[in-house]
Amino acid sequence: MNTAHIPVITIDGPTASGKGTVSHIVAQKLGFHYLDSGALYRLTALSALRKGADPGDEHALAKLARDLHCSFSGEHIFLGQEDVSAAIRAEEVGNTASKIAALPAVRQALYSLQLDFRRAPGLVADGRDMGSVIFPHAPLKVFLTASVEARAERRYKQLIGKGFPANMADLLKDLQERDDRDTNRKVAPLKPAEGAYVLDTSAMTVDEAVGQVLGWYAALKKQHAV
Repeated sequence: MNTAHIPVITIDGPTASGKGTVSHIVAQKLGFHYLDSGALYRLTALSALRKGADPGDEHALAKLARDLHCSFSGEHIFLGQEDVSAAIRAEEVGNTASKIAALPAVRQALYSLQLDFRRAPGLVADGRDMGSVIFPHAPLKVFLTASVEARAERRYKQLIGKGFPANMADLLKDLQERDDRDTNRKVAPLKPAEGAYVLDTSAMTVDEAVGQVLGWYAALKKQHAV
């Protein structure tokens, strides 16, 4: 099925830049489908940790990624029949996901799965390479960023709010290491896609960030309607 006519908004950025929250609200306001691509890597990481898979065995990890039986329902994420929405947000899972995301075979295994989320009336896709690799021809590409200190504070509040233990110094260190891994990996490094709007959310509220993205999309629609 040809899906090239279905609009896509990609929102990329580093961990805790706010892209997940902003993407989810933008999708709701537009009535679009939503893809949390990072969740696919976290689901693969969770499966690997549970099965005791060797984190260095690229092909075994790629097979886990290909065989994922996952589904999304609102803010809930399921692995098989199990709701793992909270489990995949644990720091160990996030760090493992960041490491396996650097493996070409894992990224290739999840490539077509991500493309399948492009369905009418439209899609908001958030991740690290949505605009640069998965949907390079998306009409609107956004790159959210924020200072590592602002992101660590957000992550701290998010974890505490969900009942997970958290330490600010450890979070800062983890974010800096994850940024370095994601930015310097050979395959699909974290960077703004060509033509992307860069939005620094360090001092912005969620509503302000959402408003900016919706404003860009409205301007784009108006431009193409002329």
